[in-house]
Amino acid sequence: MDNPTKWPAAAKGKAQKMSDAARRTQRHYADGHERPLGGYLGAIGVYMSAVAGASLMARRLGRRPPPAISPWDVGLMALATTKYSRLLAKDPVTSPLRAPFTRFEGTSAPAELSEEVRGSAGRHAAGELLTCPFCIGQWVATALAAGLVLAPDLTRLVAATGSALFGADVLQHAYAWLQQASEQDS
Repeated sequence: MDNPTKWPAAAKGKAQKMSDAARRTQRHYADGHERPLGGYLGAIGVYMSAVAGASLMARRLGRRPPPAISPWDVGLMALATTKYSRLLAKDPVTSPLRAPFTRFEGTSAPAELSEEVRGSAGRHAAGELLTCPFCIGQWVATALAAGLVLAPDLTRLVAATGSALFGADVLQHAYAWLQQASEQDS
């Protein structure tokens, strides 16, 4: 049997080898670009921990996923995910959530901001996640799916609200487009 006094040294040596391998992988992958792979791994870890936590909570509460999710729920979730993702990633009102990870650049569309991600490692990865509606969408959709298990009625209300907001946004853009078109015809 190994001598227990050698374990810390052996573990330290293995940790150093893993660290060196991670740096080599980072260097070869990035090819001279700044890519925060460690920060991305951290984000994956947080996401997986949140999913595991929601699963554990559901189990402790005796909640089970529905045997089938209705097309109605999927539609509500899709529209709500789109709206809430853009709200989190682009809306001026949510800029204080992004401010520690971004720098204001200007506006990019009606009621949307353009922000530059700043920092390195975890800060940069969080900034990329928080400014990308496609990236944060996975988190929003997962939260809504967990909500269907943990609090289905409340989640449907939240999803219906987000879906209504999405529809209202589409109608606002259509109204503005029709208004511009009528002004050009005059």
